[in-house]
Amino acid sequence: MNDIIRFFPDLTAQQIKQFEMLNDLYKDWNAKINVISRKDIDELYTKHVLHSLGIAKIISFKPGTQIMDVGTGGGFPAIPLAILFPETHFYAIDVIAKKIKVVNEVATALGLQNLKAEQKRAETVTDSFDFIVSRAVTNMPDFVKWVKGKTKKKNEHMPFENGILYLKGGDLTEELKDFPKATLYHLSDHFDDPFYETKQVVHLPLKYKL
Repeated sequence: MNDIIRFFPDLTAQQIKQFEMLNDLYKDWNAKINVISRKDIDELYTKHVLHSLGIAKIISFKPGTQIMDVGTGGGFPAIPLAILFPETHFYAIDVIAKKIKVVNEVATALGLQNLKAEQKRAETVTDSFDFIVSRAVTNMPDFVKWVKGKTKKKNEHMPFENGILYLKGGDLTEELKDFPKATLYHLSDHFDDPFYETKQVVHLPLKYKL
């Protein structure tokens, strides 16, 4: 939690309280429904919360921005980002119902009015979004197939074009070889924990129509 405050010093008192609540909420829900690996739950803030907020070191979402989180799992990156950007709208989806139950329960406990979570596959979503976020749910070629055609035409965050913001680690050279427009942002430039040495945010612009 100290790192959250250190790297995001402009948090309001309410945001700090919401971030602090995550520890007990996830420990409680993880005991009932395993949404975070047992070995990671004690490093919730480093490996999940701060990692999710890495996107916010790359881009600051404007009020009214619409974001879809695909394969949200226990609510990452959607819940930390929804706390940080209370005027941005988040739509979190996952195919596993029990994970969506946890997301909704945590969001309710935090009083997040800007987050909606549903059990759904990305391919079946008909709405369009400014950005689509995720934490390494699959390889980029497959992910693009899931979400293509789901971005809005109008860009509100230039020079960032609407598209994918993907949290992933390791060497992505092979995975991104067919996506020359992809830009990699290294989280080690922003966070000093060794966990982030190989972690990146990938921005990939997407056309709003095929």
